Amino acid sequence: MTEEDHPQPVRAQLDHYCERSALFARPGFLIRRLHQIHTWLFTEETQQYNVTPVQYSLLTVLAEHGEMDQNTLAYEVGLERTSVAEVLPRLEARGLVERRQSDADRRVKLVRIARKGRALAKRMDGAAQRAHDRTIAYLPESERERFMLQLIQLVESHNDTSVVPWKLR
Repeated sequence: MTEEDHPQPVRAQLDHYCERSALFARPGFLIRRLHQIHTWLFTEETQQYNVTPVQYSLLTVLAEHGEMDQNTLAYEVGLERTSVAEVLPRLEARGLVERRQSDADRRVKLVRIARKGRALAKRMDGAAQRAHDRTIAYLPESERERFMLQLIQLVESHNDTSVVPWKLR
């Protein structure tokens, strides 16, 4: 049976939460709060590495896709170009990434993960995964994959609009 077969219990639960606070009726508020919670869990799990979730995302994309220009990297991670341009010098100063000007277009900066960055990202994988697991741990195991699929569908659907200036492919 699906929740559509029994919508009343879900509606009753939603009503209960919304009676406690009007904020529970606002998806944006809930998404922001979940992001705060995940950031805290990520920091708790990975504090020994001194890497933020954004930095880890950048390292992960570079490890997966290899060298790319900063604009493409920003696009892949779903960040504004200026945010990436601010984070990369810190990663470069730590020897985690290497940047260079493109031979084809001197205005373009290319970025690649350094050996030290690849090793750090690999060491962090378990701790980062624990943070991700803890973020959704309170969902019944049978609902976690569906929740992940719904998140992906929401992100992808907004990637296809002009509402979001930076997008994930």
